[in-house]
Amino acid sequence: MNERESFNAKMPTACFLLFFAHGLVFSSWASRIPIIKNALSINEAELGTLLLLMPIGQLSTMVLAGKLISVYGSSWIIKRCFLLYPFFLLLIGLAPSYWTLAVVLFFFGVSGNMCNIAINTQAIEIESITKRTLLSSYHGAWCFAGLTGAVVGLLMINLHVGTFYHFVFTFILVGILWFYSKGNLTNIIHKAEPQTRSIFKFVNPTLLGLGVIGFLSMAIEGAMFDWSGVYFQTIVKAPENLVILGYTSFILMMTLGRFIGNRIIEKYGKKIVLQCCGILMSGGLFLSVFFPELWICIIAFMIIGLGSSLSVPSVYSTVGKVSTVAPSIALSFVSSISFLGFLMGPPLIGYIAESFDLRYSYGLFACFGILLAIMAGQMKVFRK
Repeated sequence: MNERESFNAKMPTACFLLFFAHGLVFSSWASRIPIIKNALSINEAELGTLLLLMPIGQLSTMVLAGKLISVYGSSWIIKRCFLLYPFFLLLIGLAPSYWTLAVVLFFFGVSGNMCNIAINTQAIEIESITKRTLLSSYHGAWCFAGLTGAVVGLLMINLHVGTFYHFVFTFILVGILWFYSKGNLTNIIHKAEPQTRSIFKFVNPTLLGLGVIGFLSMAIEGAMFDWSGVYFQTIVKAPENLVILGYTSFILMMTLGRFIGNRIIEKYGKKIVLQCCGILMSGGLFLSVFFPELWICIIAFMIIGLGSSLSVPSVYSTVGKVSTVAPSIALSFVSSISFLGFLMGPPLIGYIAESFDLRYSYGLFACFGILLAIMAGQMKVFRK
């Protein structure tokens, strides 16, 4: 049985702001990766190892997050844990060495995943209360935060503002958004068995398939978030003040796609949308690999952003509708596998780039888009 608070008209806005805040934290980190890499004299393989600490932290909380949310509610996590995410961002800005940064990134991954599962569960709960399709717009808020973070990062870099002070600004802004939102959340609690049963006993082929599709899509997203700046820096050979244009062009189209995504999904159906997403991501990546010129890569990254825009919202909203278990448990499983791609993809790129070339990494990930399109076409759950 579920316990629900009476509907608060501010709930959709509060959830929107939390997605924005979560995205702003991550994009602030992503916009500074090339600078942190250079400041600590980190090579591609070492950066890949660092980025691997985030999915390790994420995996360590997959089961815990689902159980806590099912027992106490997603609002409990948001109220008590959300500010840990920007707090560890501050510590990233203070990290004086490679090993210190490694420890901080582990906890950055832990806190980020807890918040990610909580706000997505909150979004599904609001959808169930309002009977409205909102998840694509919420993920659009996350992307808009990514665009905002890129613009702020570009401004901070060109004004020669240090990384730590940049992150202080982010912490203050996120704190304000959290303070407003925490009092306007749903409080749905699933008093079932999740606290005594393993999350993996709830797994079925549909949830596993959704998780794999989410993994493939978010692996490509992670490659763009964490490596787009480095790609423009080392492969495209863009001027230093234009390095961030790759990330910016990607996140711009991803944001626009998600804000118009609800209508597109309703018109064409999730199956066709996901197939098109896979093709666009694959095509954009191959274009950037074969033609590593500044303006061609800007266009290619825009294509990738458009392809990335609707895949994960389609997967997450499907979880909320087809699962026979508590949404928090199902979403914890699917989103954790999906977000694992987001966090494990970048380290894999680093290892391949160190041994061969960054273009080989992007070429491999282009194949992920093709596989995603094939899987979406085979799964019966994706219907108009």
